[in-house]
Amino acid sequence: MTRLTAVLPAAKAALGPPVIGEKVSARTWFAVGAGMMGAFMAVLDIQITNSSLRDILGSLAATQEEGSWISTAYLVAEIIVIPLTALLTRVFGVRTYMVATTALFLLFSTLCGAAWSLPSMIAFRVLQGFTGGALIPMAMTLVMTKLPPSKRATGMAIFGLTATLAPAMGPTFGGYLSELYGWPSIFYINWMPGALLIAGMIYGLEREQFQLKLLRSADWLGISLMALGLGSLTIFLEEGNTEDWFDSAFIITFAALAIAGLLGWVVTSALRAEPFVNLALYGQRNFLVATTLSAVTGMGLYGSSFLLPLYLGQIAGYSPMQIGEVIMWVGLPQLFIMPFVAALSSRVDNRILCSFGLGLFGASCLMNSSMDAGTGYEQLLLSQIVRALGQPFIMLTLSNFAMQGIAPRDMPSASSLFNMTRNLGGSIGIALLATSLSSRQHFHSARLGESISSFAAPTQLRLEQLTQSFIAHGIDPATAAHQALAAVDRIVRREAYVMAYNDCFYIIGVVLLSCIGALWFADKVKSPSGGAAGAH
Repeated sequence: MTRLTAVLPAAKAALGPPVIGEKVSARTWFAVGAGMMGAFMAVLDIQITNSSLRDILGSLAATQEEGSWISTAYLVAEIIVIPLTALLTRVFGVRTYMVATTALFLLFSTLCGAAWSLPSMIAFRVLQGFTGGALIPMAMTLVMTKLPPSKRATGMAIFGLTATLAPAMGPTFGGYLSELYGWPSIFYINWMPGALLIAGMIYGLEREQFQLKLLRSADWLGISLMALGLGSLTIFLEEGNTEDWFDSAFIITFAALAIAGLLGWVVTSALRAEPFVNLALYGQRNFLVATTLSAVTGMGLYGSSFLLPLYLGQIAGYSPMQIGEVIMWVGLPQLFIMPFVAALSSRVDNRILCSFGLGLFGASCLMNSSMDAGTGYEQLLLSQIVRALGQPFIMLTLSNFAMQGIAPRDMPSASSLFNMTRNLGGSIGIALLATSLSSRQHFHSARLGESISSFAAPTQLRLEQLTQSFIAHGIDPATAAHQALAAVDRIVRREAYVMAYNDCFYIIGVVLLSCIGALWFADKVKSPSGGAAGAH
């Protein structure tokens, strides 16, 4: 018995790919372009609050720990809704679903900008994530179902840009908008691309009949278990470091709920003839390799976007706008590289291209593993450009591996699972890096403290110099001596943090480079360049 999700004829016709060699109309390109804009907007909103978080928390009278829920709430809802898009698309049709979810996304974005308290902000971020999350897999689905094989490399290249540009540009946009117009503007800015997205969907796609009876026969037990498992896992990952992991009953509870929910989801999907999303796709070797590497790449994408702004703000003392000027160099070169990668992907074994991209991405992280307290814009420019050169080779080729040999009716499921896995990888990466940053800082601080003894001659000399400097500025000797000790302590802490950041970038680099070997378990794939689809 087949494990593929059943699709009614009307929905199947709507989602089926164009006839091979069919010319793509301007209307179709409008729809695909609008879908890409939606994916970019949804991914951007994961990161865009990070650089403005201090201003948001000040306005809402919230603490730093409480503020972590502003990002967590969005991620939880987004990751839950991504697997549901395959079902909801069949029920409402692509055009109706995309237009409705975008309109709601814009409404909830506006409410986020008008939030009057932390609970209201968290509630609106949940609703924003639940509507915005659908935009990510739908962009990939539109490429695979609306474009003929010969045009999919171009479509996947644009989709790859949304996946790699948005995490990099989030801090940039957030920093500029917050500094120039105030933090609510980071939510209001969604109206421009959102309105274009709605117009593109209405113009570019035909309206489809509703299939509401699919809701009655849907696997609601599986959906509930999926929501419980993915939601609990995201909370566990996002809040684990803040709550000291398994020292917290809160974290232990959500870890147990995550395990129960995910195992229950897998079991119910295996027992049901028509699951709402086809988990059996993970049994295909190329799809499994692609989604696994997508999770690792998500760790690198979101992890580096998490670490570098944090380093620049904490160690270099950069403002949000200055941080954005550094981060943008991991995004801008991709605009020029991606068309070249798309053309190359139809001529060269994608395993070679992806290996090259992983090598560059890993190397750029290793370049960041030797920073010091004086590292800034000029020193980081080269590593940012190397990272920008590598990322397009990864995202485009992984998409090709994931979608190779997928039946048209399973493309929404494949897109949902691929994008869900990447976002989960990002959450796992950030959680592990936040924990590593804290533990390595404590380790290096202890080692440096052992070396800087108050009885050592160099330490005594430095303390004497600082004390005399403070006395020269009119401070009494006792206070000056105390301030000298505090200054040395700050230097030790700063250097310990720099070494911890270096360790974290080293971890990312080694993991990315080690994935090159795993990639070669996949079959040889090239993007279709003409009349044939699939792998070559």
